[in-house]
Amino acid sequence: MSDSEPAGTLDTDALNRRLATDPAAAAAMLLDAAHAGRADAQAWLGQLLLDGHGIKRDAGEALYWFQCAAHAGVPMAMNMLGRCHENGWGTDVDYSRALVWYRQAAAHDLDWAIYNLAQMHANGRGVPLDRAAAFALFNRAAALGHPRAMQFLGQINEYGWEVEPDRTHAFELYRRAAEGGDYRGLCSWASVLAQAGRVDEAAACVERALPLAPAHYLRVLRDELLASGRAPLRAIADRIAVERASSADH
Repeated sequence: MSDSEPAGTLDTDALNRRLATDPAAAAAMLLDAAHAGRADAQAWLGQLLLDGHGIKRDAGEALYWFQCAAHAGVPMAMNMLGRCHENGWGTDVDYSRALVWYRQAAAHDLDWAIYNLAQMHANGRGVPLDRAAAFALFNRAAALGHPRAMQFLGQINEYGWEVEPDRTHAFELYRRAAEGGDYRGLCSWASVLAQAGRVDEAAACVERALPLAPAHYLRVLRDELLASGRAPLRAIADRIAVERASSADH
């Protein structure tokens, strides 16, 4: 599932295994449960519809099920309803409504909602740009174990945004973000390792990031790896270029 962990009483381990082996059957099971009024199933179904996983992608239908689950009190659905309004998935872009739902989910201490709310403040979407508020929210999400918030806090500490620059603390945050599986955190930690001469470890971190990173990030990453001057990292960059070319051919 993307962006958040589903809440509720479903056996999430069993459902994830079913999604991996027979996503269509898992989606059909969730659809039945959603129609029966299971709010946790409604939240999961909304995500499957948004991703097109095991079921035809339908952002408008995803929005409907997120609304059902959010009004039933499922924090993940509140967060995803905020995402729909922020990004125009199945509805018009409406930052004010996105903020309403992020705040409701954040009140339940959902780390993804707190992170998304921080991004709204950091970028001035729906609210005046407020870096101090964003910094506090990133800290709150990171304290809950959110890897992407740790990555952003690492950048804040490395470059001195709202705090005095502290590279030692920044590097520790990158390490923790990498351990949490965030692709940006993996690449930031790889950069730290490469600067310390631990190039093989850096390359291993980048390899872990590749299947997690979106195409637009891989383009930037490729350029950074080529500029690194480190043979193992340049080899990964060359492979990214070949794989992208092969994908374009198909």
